[in-house]
Amino acid sequence: METNNRTHVEVFSFAGITDDVTLGPVLFVLFLKVYLVSLVGNLGMVALVLKTPKLHTPMYFFLSHLSVVDLLYSTIITPKMLTDLISMKKTISFTGCTLQFFFFAAMAATEAFLLSSMSYDRYAAICHPLHYITIMTKKKCWCLVVISFVIGFLQSSAQTGCAFSLDFCRSNHIAHFYCDVPPLLKLSCSDTFTCNMVTIFIISSCGIGSFLSILVSYTFIVSSILHMKSAASRQKAFSTCSAHLTSVSILYGSVFFVYLRSPTSDFGERDKVVSVFYTVIMPMLNPLIYSMRNQEVKSVLMGTAPRTRKLVN
Repeated sequence: METNNRTHVEVFSFAGITDDVTLGPVLFVLFLKVYLVSLVGNLGMVALVLKTPKLHTPMYFFLSHLSVVDLLYSTIITPKMLTDLISMKKTISFTGCTLQFFFFAAMAATEAFLLSSMSYDRYAAICHPLHYITIMTKKKCWCLVVISFVIGFLQSSAQTGCAFSLDFCRSNHIAHFYCDVPPLLKLSCSDTFTCNMVTIFIISSCGIGSFLSILVSYTFIVSSILHMKSAASRQKAFSTCSAHLTSVSILYGSVFFVYLRSPTSDFGERDKVVSVFYTVIMPMLNPLIYSMRNQEVKSVLMGTAPRTRKLVN
């Protein structure tokens, strides 16, 4: 009788970013600009790396794939969020919600492991400069990228399968602006303990695991930089790492704040604001950070690289 009384949810509704009708159009214009900058920046970064022989190095190989992930990452969330900001009905089908979360979780984990791979690349370049070419081979770079995507989609499959196999009969109103596990599990009338543990385990193992690998890499990097005799060499080494460290700090800080806490915690407005950082703002910031903090990218963008090569020749 209990099973028969349960209503299968076919459509979810979102709370959205704000309930203020007058604020919706303002946020729409703001986030539309952010999304457009994200599209142009990430597509531009990929095109720049592909068309510039000078940038055909492991560092920019990883950066171009990070841009692809950011492009997909923002497209999974932002267009739907923009539509909901100017729409009276903020709804998504059960299947649409499943697919949105699946690809979002896959891209989020892939980004984390790509950032980890980039830290390993910086470790090899700074700590073992004479052996850098033999360490960071083309085969190894491709293996690290493929492994990042494989782990991303495997963990996403586990989370999606667990969360969307539950019964949803209490409500169809998700207290968020996209489909995510914490607010989604609040709607289930099934026992969510297992899914909560699966989510915490996956976020902990993938997030903390990749973060620790970055931390270890930068421990060796900082040690090597401090032992450099030339101040110019130290400054150059720090400048190549600063953009990466900025991306890492924003991503891991916001993700750990939202996910690594008690399952009984309420999902509130602060969580929405923090979520905006890693779903909407972060994909826009990455290409800007790497272009502004990287001399090689700036020289190519300003058209000075061709003249420099000509003078050398």
